[in-house]
Amino acid sequence: MTTPLDDADNANSDSAQRPTNVRLLVVMIAAAMSVLLYLDRFCVSFAADFIKEDLDLSHAEVGYFLSAFFFSYALAQVPAGWLSDRFGARIMLAIYIVVWSLFTAMIGAVYSLSLLLLTRLACGLGQAGAYPTSASVLSKWVPFGKRGAASAWVSLGGRCGGAIAPLLTAFLIVQFVPIGTPVELKPDDLIDGPHLCAQLCPQLNVESVATEDTAEPTVTRPGPAGMHVWSLMHQKEQEAVCRGAQQYRLREENRQTLTASAAGKLETADDLQLDEQDRDVVLSALNRLLDDDELYDEQSFKEAKLQREAIVTLKQLRDGEPLADAERRRFYRLLLEGAFPDDIVKLYVLGWRPVMFVYGFAGLFVAALVAVVYRNRPEDHRWCNRAECELIASGRPPGAPSPHGKPGMVPIGRLIKSGSMWLDCIAQVGTNIGWIFLVTWLPRYLISQHNVPVLERGVMAMTPLLAGIVGMYAGGWLTDSLARRIGVRWGRRLPLSITRFSAAAGYGLCLWLSTLGPNSPLNSPWYYVAAFSLVAFSTDLGVPAAWAFKQDVGGRYVGSILGWGNMWGNLGASVSPFIYNHFLGENPGPQQWNAMFGVCIAAFIVSGLCGLGIDAATPIAPPDDDGSDE
Repeated sequence: MTTPLDDADNANSDSAQRPTNVRLLVVMIAAAMSVLLYLDRFCVSFAADFIKEDLDLSHAEVGYFLSAFFFSYALAQVPAGWLSDRFGARIMLAIYIVVWSLFTAMIGAVYSLSLLLLTRLACGLGQAGAYPTSASVLSKWVPFGKRGAASAWVSLGGRCGGAIAPLLTAFLIVQFVPIGTPVELKPDDLIDGPHLCAQLCPQLNVESVATEDTAEPTVTRPGPAGMHVWSLMHQKEQEAVCRGAQQYRLREENRQTLTASAAGKLETADDLQLDEQDRDVVLSALNRLLDDDELYDEQSFKEAKLQREAIVTLKQLRDGEPLADAERRRFYRLLLEGAFPDDIVKLYVLGWRPVMFVYGFAGLFVAALVAVVYRNRPEDHRWCNRAECELIASGRPPGAPSPHGKPGMVPIGRLIKSGSMWLDCIAQVGTNIGWIFLVTWLPRYLISQHNVPVLERGVMAMTPLLAGIVGMYAGGWLTDSLARRIGVRWGRRLPLSITRFSAAAGYGLCLWLSTLGPNSPLNSPWYYVAAFSLVAFSTDLGVPAAWAFKQDVGGRYVGSILGWGNMWGNLGASVSPFIYNHFLGENPGPQQWNAMFGVCIAAFIVSGLCGLGIDAATPIAPPDDDGSDE
């Protein structure tokens, strides 16, 4: 079976030997590294809701956590790429993988926001060198005419990792919370006790103050689930609930007299907790209901945001299948979580930490593969014969810089003077601002606007990235084919430009779908997922051309030059959570999501316009006999 990197007989070699295929193994390991890279990078996005509850974070603090990675990742790109150019890809890539893997595992061990940020910053530092080093490897191990295809395979590995991250993370979290896990509510499982009481006590309707995130005040009153739970409580329990609701009302009335910024100061742990005695009574009541056969009432819990497991159990009940005591109690806990999602900690919170350990330690195996298989150039590899070395060296156009040789300092002067490179940097900023939504906030969008359960949410979040895999594969063939037919300048330029305009069209479809109204069959989560898939397919269709462009102009400085472009692109990714938070706030509605989609459209349009000016036929690296940076 052949791959896009396979060649027929080596017509350019004088040797009678058939070329070995070490270059294919090198590319395969780079692709495996890329799978791990994105798996570790974006698993936290899907686990973000559970991390938020476990560490009692706000949405803004979750945004800081997600963006911290991209700040360190962006700023370390050029130094990490230059270190690989200078000291060799083999040792540096192995080090980079070990660093980010160990700190991914450490994320599962932290219990404060400061340590969470530090471990995430360290992950960014470790991952910064991965793609610049990989690009340098490809420039030395892959024939010139196959650079686009090789780049596609490595980038495709990243998209595979990103695609499986939501589904695999969801699956592992469920597996790490087995059926025997205790379901009784503990004091720490009450996120906001007074607010919970306000949703149970029918004697008080509490008007909550409007904030900068909500245009109108809201009235908190018991819904069907709250009224049902109230009806099953004893008188003493109801009295404690009403005292808690009264506390909540006083808290909201106090906010009415304060500015929004001052009101935020009330939200401390002491303000959010019930009186200890009342808290114990409420907890005792809820735990007692876990054993009450009357707790489940289909009509009362019809609007609850149930997890996938609870939905499956519900189907069993409808089919008349009996439940074991442990299954029933666990189902009742999930019912309460779904009915009061902002007030009761999710049972699955227990599962996110071991997932980080699994992902982190998997990286040590990939680092060992790199150390065993990689060499800094084909001639140094005892598995690589002369015919393969000659094949790899063949096909380089006259005047194209050589990928070999010991580099000097980073060619900053040439980078700054290159208009083509600046256009590439701006294009990467716009692309990342538009694309990063798919791997950070898409799960939040699906639960917020479409109430998609956890496992289905994992499938839907994975689908656009699967479309990206198809685009990535096709993009390698596309840019190599265009480069052969119309030259390297337009062969890189057209994919970089046209794909960004079609990605903008994907977000435009989201805006159109939102105008159809709630009763339209097209206004469903899967149609939005189709639009997001167009964004992902388009973005990734242009990625191989972007990688090949850096290899074409980079010579022996490929790691440094790709690092320079990635630095600017990831600075765009690092500010994206702040941009999204500005438009979304804490409780976004359809208008807020549409405004954010508009920002993504504008970012992709700017990126597409910049792509039209990129020139891969003009080298940026110094001439082969010049070690200067000018």
